[in-house]
Amino acid sequence: MTEAVVPAQDRRVYIDKQSPAAYKALLATAEAVHEVAAEAGLERPLVELLNIRVSQLNTCAFCLDLHTRTALRAGETPQRVAVLPAWRDTMLFDARERAALALAEATTHPADANAQQTAYEAARAVLSDAEISAVIWVAITMNAFNRVSVLSKHPVRPPATTRSV
Repeated sequence: MTEAVVPAQDRRVYIDKQSPAAYKALLATAEAVHEVAAEAGLERPLVELLNIRVSQLNTCAFCLDLHTRTALRAGETPQRVAVLPAWRDTMLFDARERAALALAEATTHPADANAQQTAYEAARAVLSDAEISAVIWVAITMNAFNRVSVLSKHPVRPPATTRSV
């Protein structure tokens, strides 16, 4: 089987590879944000849920694949990951998680000022200042990684094993 030839104008530049210094700085920011989140008391499964939700909103298949696997390894349940697009319609997320998810969504879509204000007020009711800051930084950083992957068209890695459905 031969590989398809992709015309040069259709190939995407992997901007992380093309500009490694900028990408290295983004990775350093992500490391700092993980420290901020841990210091604020955000558990790794919640951080990964935020990463997944932001990636869903940005339709970033590469990041969805990566952070779903990371969330499951961190102890998140498959059920909660599966219903995450409809988190408002379930009782599977507590008030703190719901506030964090709404704030991450508002950070991802800041043009909706009313939704942003509502999310921020809900977050103030259940999250500390440190948690609010951490949630916003997690969302900002994930949005940046989503832009890198979506615009570069990073491929989703193939499954480790093939499964018949």
